[in-house]
Amino acid sequence: MFPIAYHPVYRHPVPEGHRFPMDKYELLPLQLLREGIVSETDFFSPAPVALEAVYAVHQQAYIDDFLQGRLSTQAARRIGFEQSPLLVERELRLTQGTLSGALRALDTGIAFNIAGGTHHACYDYGEGFCMINDQAVAAQYLLDHTTIRKVLIIDLDVHQGNGTANIFRHETRVFTFSMHGANNYPFRKEQSDLDIGLPDGTTDSDYLHLLQQTLPRLIDKVQPGFIFYQAGVDILDTDKMGRMACTLSGCRQRDELVLATAQRHGIPLQCSMGGGYAPDIRTIIEAHANTYRVAKALY
Repeated sequence: MFPIAYHPVYRHPVPEGHRFPMDKYELLPLQLLREGIVSETDFFSPAPVALEAVYAVHQQAYIDDFLQGRLSTQAARRIGFEQSPLLVERELRLTQGTLSGALRALDTGIAFNIAGGTHHACYDYGEGFCMINDQAVAAQYLLDHTTIRKVLIIDLDVHQGNGTANIFRHETRVFTFSMHGANNYPFRKEQSDLDIGLPDGTTDSDYLHLLQQTLPRLIDKVQPGFIFYQAGVDILDTDKMGRMACTLSGCRQRDELVLATAQRHGIPLQCSMGGGYAPDIRTIIEAHANTYRVAKALY
């Protein structure tokens, strides 16, 4: 149906009580298969990404320190994960999953990564559970190695895509759009090409109205040859870190707006799942699964 990047290493071991819900990377594929939304043959297992592709958007010294476990205690604390070779493998495979998915989407129209959306990874440092910016790596690769000449990155995680904005601040071929909580992390925002900061407590109606107004204008202005979609589900009213008041239905309608826009204009799209921190893991899985349900209906 459509390609989905997944590898067991996505579910990285973290200490008990860690606030990052690693279990979702194991549970989401099982849910998709159980419902028959996708089949086993839709999944592909990404190899570790070539470092040249990573160096194209990240400072080599930072990446080499991460790969060798040489990050300072302060730098590792800023990321939120303990350094280890297994974490390095996870990030390299995750990044290739997005890159390979983007290349496949040129033929299939859409591709997914069960993980990814690591949009807080900046040019020379990582933070907020993000070490290598998967969609930035893939976007740069498309520009360097394919006929794609303009990329639109739509970031609808509740937290601003500060790393993506940081990496592409001087790259006119990539248009970065982030709609996020104005008062939420990161508290020092970067400047995307278009930022829409939303107040705490934003509801479905306000959120969807604003997005519905914005997307057509973006397509007309940017005229992208490819779209990357960061589909974080931490806009939900139940999210521990979100501060929004959006429902599962509203989050699904958000996905419908983005995917239908891409499909209607014939623009290939790669989707990485982004954040989600609801106390009940079932809510997170349901919200992420909705994105795939929408894709199945449209594609």
